[in-house]
Amino acid sequence: MYITRDPKDSFVSLWHFLNVKRKQEEGPFPIDKAFEEYCNGGHPFGPFHDHVVEYREESLKWPENIFFLKYKEMKRDPKGQVKKLASFLGRLFEKDEDVEKIVWRRSFERLKNLEVNKSGLEPWVGIPKSSYFRLGVVGDWRNSLSLEMKQRLDEITNMKLKGSGLELDASKV
Repeated sequence: MYITRDPKDSFVSLWHFLNVKRKQEEGPFPIDKAFEEYCNGGHPFGPFHDHVVEYREESLKWPENIFFLKYKEMKRDPKGQVKKLASFLGRLFEKDEDVEKIVWRRSFERLKNLEVNKSGLEPWVGIPKSSYFRLGVVGDWRNSLSLEMKQRLDEITNMKLKGSGLELDASKV
């Protein structure tokens, strides 16, 4: 299963996440510097757009092996996406109430508020487990990026995704 999202939201989420490791006296890493790095391909898992396009292409070649999902679709239609995932796994639901239970049990708000996710450190990296749960919304980039940043990242995204058939702009939901 591969989940992707609007690159603007992905950047803002990554920026917040990476700031967790900074010392309080350092303050957050300057967003304009982080943005420049992101636009130039700086990302822990390689350039964001290249990664997404490659997984998308592989999911089209191997649809029985890779379930490709957009975060905005999951947020817009969680029951529909859970049904698609179940079908991909060969596990169809008999009752709609079973789908509703899965959606509730795996909802962002529920997972965020579980005690196991609210306290303690993640054992491999040593960051608070709560760092993995910030807002879980589509379009939060609007609270952090300037219009110029939005336009620049949209231009890069359009260029990188050209010909892929992939649309990631959450504002076009």
